[in-house]
Amino acid sequence: MIPKDPVILLSYVNTQLRDYFDSLDALCSLRGIRKDSLIATLDSIDYHYDEKTNQFI
Repeated sequence: MIPKDPVILLSYVNTQLRDYFDSLDALCSLRGIRKDSLIATLDSIDYHYDEKTNQFI
């Protein structure tokens, strides 16, 4: 289960990307997360996915 609070979600997603996944697509696919919803939620707190670093910054 992923966190609902955007700030906690940010921490969770970046940790998952750092430790287990080489891309946002892989994370979303394996964890059953809607990518567009995740991006919109983190955009709402002004964090955006950076493919080069594989994290939301």
